[in-house]
Amino acid sequence: MGITTLLVLVVCSFAMFSSRNFVVLANYVELDDANRLAVDHLTRDLRQANRLIGATSTVLTLEDTDGFTLEYAYSPTRRTLTRTKSGISKVLLTECDSLTFSLGQRNPVDGSYDVYPAASTDTAKVVNLSWVCSRKVLGVRANTESVQTARIVIRKQGS
Repeated sequence: MGITTLLVLVVCSFAMFSSRNFVVLANYVELDDANRLAVDHLTRDLRQANRLIGATSTVLTLEDTDGFTLEYAYSPTRRTLTRTKSGISKVLLTECDSLTFSLGQRNPVDGSYDVYPAASTDTAKVVNLSWVCSRKVLGVRANTESVQTARIVIRKQGS
């Protein structure tokens, strides 16, 4: 009876451990897919934009190919990244703990893969983006990665 109880306890523990790992892995895949789709959308818009109009650490404003203003804005209170064009908003990323935009010039810093910071939107040729997304899974916060980053070159901006 004792051996059977011990065996059932071991099997139940293993099942619970496996189930939790499966849920965490599914969460990771879902967040990673959402991150990839958001960055793909942002990358396509940035590369095709006519120019960069304005930028802060949480808001990026572009002139789109059709001459309309296109804005990407991160809201720390709502934990979302939103794309707005012609008054139509679309949430691209949810459950985002932090997100920052920074501008750079095209020329790299000697001896590294980094670029010089841009003095203004007129001299910006590169947009660096870093973010962290997470959500609670079974009461524990689970991240996609510690920090995800992207470096996007604006094709039509300056030379």
